[in-house]
Amino acid sequence: IGLALLIFIALFLLYVGISHKLYQIKGGKKYEPAFSLYSIISPSMRPTINVYDIIIDKKVNKPTDIKEGDIITFLSTSSYSKGLTVTHRVMEVKKNQDGKYEYLTKGDNNMSPDAAYAPYENVLGKVIFRVPQFGRIQEFLSNKGGWILVVIIPALIIIIKDIIKLIKLANIEEKASTSVKNDSNTNQKPKKRNKNLEESRQDSIKRKLDE
Repeated sequence: IGLALLIFIALFLLYVGISHKLYQIKGGKKYEPAFSLYSIISPSMRPTINVYDIIIDKKVNKPTDIKEGDIITFLSTSSYSKGLTVTHRVMEVKKNQDGKYEYLTKGDNNMSPDAAYAPYENVLGKVIFRVPQFGRIQEFLSNKGGWILVVIIPALIIIIKDIIKLIKLANIEEKASTSVKNDSNTNQKPKKRNKNLEESRQDSIKRKLDE
């Protein structure tokens, strides 16, 4: 179970890393993953979302999928945060005369809505899940020392322990078989002797493992 958990964490972080690299290389409009993750660094959405929380966003396929009350992540067009990635709650859905959608957003902890509407083209995703304080772990694992300490070393320990157990079990089986053969009665009939040998071998292995 521990090894499976470590593998899951490793694959999870690998997915995040690859997605981030592809986003940087291809750009936001050429590569839009189905799911994306963001680490929160601002208290603007407290108490719903706190600093160091990790949010998981799902890609929004059409503008009508966003409703009032949804929490979305978008590239801000406000003068004081232009170009920054922001996660706020939708207060109003607006359809312009040209048929394009945009959204009035506001942080739950802010006194007033954002200065500018967020156009649908700038929406990166809709929040579907929150992992409390996982951002602290992500920050620690972002350096090589943290990755080695949390993932690589525990995985190696688990693998080495399993190998030692297999070697020990093989040695026990070999010793048990040898001991039973030496102690068996050679005058017994073949079928009965083979049955007793197997039973004695299993009993011997069980005693060794219990020790």
